Amino acid sequence: MNKKKSFFISRLKSIGFAFKGAYFLLKTEASIQIQFGIFILLTVLGFCFNISTTEWLFQFLAIGMVMSIEGINTAVEELANFIHPEKHKKIGLIKDIAAGAVLISSFFAIIIGLIIYIPKIIYFICTNRF
Repeated sequence: MNKKKSFFISRLKSIGFAFKGAYFLLKTEASIQIQFGIFILLTVLGFCFNISTTEWLFQFLAIGMVMSIEGINTAVEELANFIHPEKHKKIGLIKDIAAGAVLISSFFAIIIGLIIYIPKIIYFICTNRF
């Protein structure tokens, strides 16, 4: 019984640490703040354009992917700065690679957003004469 309780408590502590990390990202990282703003905007647009369940899934998956990789990028940068605070060619390359992963995920997230919203925007424009 004690082993099960300690497992449950350690999982709760882990979740607490994860929330602490997510809060840190939202509070300190401008790129995460911008991405969170985009998340809010796209959620509102999703309701306005009445996107399908599948579109909601792809939209949330894409946003979650970008924000998660951005968090990993921030962790890599923090670790690199901790290990080697001075400017170093290899550390710079490591940071560039991590940032490149964010760029790639963002690129595909934008494509997903365009696939979802361009037809809806075109339909809206064509059916609602100004």
